[in-house]
Amino acid sequence: MKNRGIFSLLIKIIISALILGIAAFFTPGFSIAGGFGTLFMAAAVVGLLSWAAVEFLGVKASPFGARLTGFLVSAAILYLTRYIVDGFSITLFGALLGAFILGVVDFVIPGRRFK
Repeated sequence: MKNRGIFSLLIKIIISALILGIAAFFTPGFSIAGGFGTLFMAAAVVGLLSWAAVEFLGVKASPFGARLTGFLVSAAILYLTRYIVDGFSITLFGALLGAFILGVVDFVIPGRRFK
């Protein structure tokens, strides 16, 4: 049972990494250097920060989940990730655009990525 939980978590992180990569590709001011390892680490950090936002603030980090508050929390999480993950570079404007793109993806492909 624990192996299934770890496998499920790894799949969620890989999918989140791919979504972050897509968002970085389409967002000016948002880039990821270092390949898939950096994407994987960034997805894990974003997932952890998103989980913390839900647990401690009670806010789902998604523009469509909590409107303006969720949008701003999502942008803040992306912006904070730049200080935690080496190779993850994002401007404040890029974080705002990236949060919007991630929100659109979250709306189109609903799921429980971070909780």
